[in-house]
Amino acid sequence: MQLLKGITLVGVCLTCSTAWAVDRVVLATQNWSPYQTVNSDGDIGGVAVDRIKCTFRNMGQPYEIRMMRWDKAQLLVETGKVHGFFSGSANAKRASYAQASNPIVSENLAWFVSPAVRENINDETAKYSLRYGVKYNTNKWLSLKRDGYNVIKKPRDADSLLQMLWQGELDVAYEYELVFEEAMDKAGIPKDYFKKIRTSKQDLMVHFSKGFLAQQPSFLNRFNLAMAQCR
Repeated sequence: MQLLKGITLVGVCLTCSTAWAVDRVVLATQNWSPYQTVNSDGDIGGVAVDRIKCTFRNMGQPYEIRMMRWDKAQLLVETGKVHGFFSGSANAKRASYAQASNPIVSENLAWFVSPAVRENINDETAKYSLRYGVKYNTNKWLSLKRDGYNVIKKPRDADSLLQMLWQGELDVAYEYELVFEEAMDKAGIPKDYFKKIRTSKQDLMVHFSKGFLAQQPSFLNRFNLAMAQCR
């Protein structure tokens, strides 16, 4: 579930120099396992969160991470209510109001194809004849719609997308490999049940408000340098 109210992670590095620190950097994100997660106790973690926590620790920078719907996270940055959002790929809309950091995660995108499909999905005609699903209102969804794919479902998360493919409502799902395979693992579906075809590697970044960066012109460079020390 993506709508999570009142869940925040606040971090303060007490042992680092804060001579260059902003009072507190506020970042918005979505619940998107395994990159950003929240457990039953409200603890926020995940691959991307851990790297951001390490980065701010290296900077000596107090911070706050707020978990919310993905569309709201982006809107709050666009309207200057928070300093940035993560983890997101680049597009023209985001670039109009935010500047991206270096990648915090680089992940393969892939087609996950139902075993009932006999068509070659790399054939141009397959995009019109097969039934595709992809997480709604994301770069991936916009890309498939723009390229003329027969996208018939609008799931809000990877778990819903998986169930649509598993139950035969879709022929092909399009998602980040790590995200979809974690959903399969939770559902008890073997990793080799669907045919997997990697398409490209996508960089996911923190997108910082241009207004914030105008007030802190050295911040993004310091953030990228500090993140390079986190593996």
